[in-house]
Amino acid sequence: MAAGMDFSPTFPTVLDGRYAGKEDGSCSEGGCADALDGSNQAKTGKPPRNLSVMRHCMSTARLMASAGLDVGSIGLISPSDAKSHFLPVFRSGSCSEIGPKAQMEDEHVCIDNLGEHLAAPADFPSPGAFYGVFDGHGGTDAASFIRKNLLKFIIQDNHFPTSVDKAIRSAFLNADRAFADTRSLDSSSGTTVLTALVFGRTMHIANAGDCRAVLGKRGRAVELSKDHKPNCTSERIRIEKLGGRIYDGYLNGQLSVARALGDWHMKDPKGSSCPLSAEPELQEMILSEEDEFLIMGCDGLWDVMSSQCAVTIARKELMLHNDPERCSRELVREALKRNTSDNLTVVVVCFSPDPPPRIEIPKLRVRRSISAEGLNFLKGVLDSNT
Repeated sequence: MAAGMDFSPTFPTVLDGRYAGKEDGSCSEGGCADALDGSNQAKTGKPPRNLSVMRHCMSTARLMASAGLDVGSIGLISPSDAKSHFLPVFRSGSCSEIGPKAQMEDEHVCIDNLGEHLAAPADFPSPGAFYGVFDGHGGTDAASFIRKNLLKFIIQDNHFPTSVDKAIRSAFLNADRAFADTRSLDSSSGTTVLTALVFGRTMHIANAGDCRAVLGKRGRAVELSKDHKPNCTSERIRIEKLGGRIYDGYLNGQLSVARALGDWHMKDPKGSSCPLSAEPELQEMILSEEDEFLIMGCDGLWDVMSSQCAVTIARKELMLHNDPERCSRELVREALKRNTSDNLTVVVVCFSPDPPPRIEIPKLRVRRSISAEGLNFLKGVLDSNT
């Protein structure tokens, strides 16, 4: 859906409007459908990510440099996609709820037509789209500032558009420094940041924090980001090398994420490395006909729902009504039913104007006694082990 704008449409420009499909981004309790199967999932602790999920690996995709980008920018593309003429059509919907928290600190952005949104020149990469989820903490200042300005830093970076990944990485760091320089905002507030920037079939996912991007690929969940928790092995090693410590899962006993923008009370002077990093991890992939939709959500969703469960719910919803906004509402409603303890923000992005097709499973002589979700999990395991 088209996103709202509240800034002068010059290019490039500071983006200081809310871009979600609805200005408040909220959904009413009565507007959500009944919950689907799986509501008896454990309500404490985050669902294991290694259950019912498929990850890209060298056996299922080959690395290939994306045309027109820097040779260091690597994309994931399967051999069967090389001759594909697929071109995505972007449709998005979003839903936000305060949940049990006293204050809503999440922000998000949905831009389905980036060139039109920016009033960009004719040579601007097209079609293009931009989506983001910003999970704030310690107040709303950091999430609001980054939402308004991050895209500006990307498109004004010297590396854009020849090396999009470098531009995104620089933009995260520059936006973080710019926030520290603001005098009217509380620089001790912070936010995790998850973005998806798409040009044609090439999608760039950037993540700093514990929001998560999950691709729905013919019913299977493909995680495109990693949760940056302090106890994650790679994050723990990085943190301890830089002199940080982890206490009971919290970075320096204060923060439950290892990467975030803002939180300048926990960072060293600008330009120096510190345990709390603003640098994003990047994932680039080439979309194909099998890639049906993308779910982007804050940790309030993933605390109570596995990636595969979310994809299963979203696909069923889209097959019923083909409306990404209603789909995002149902994911939020289901998370609330599972007693999430956080704010909730979900963005669903569809890559086709049509609903997901029904998956035909060949009839077997022996009765099948495994659920569709279990079957997708087994497919992912077999894929990763070949």
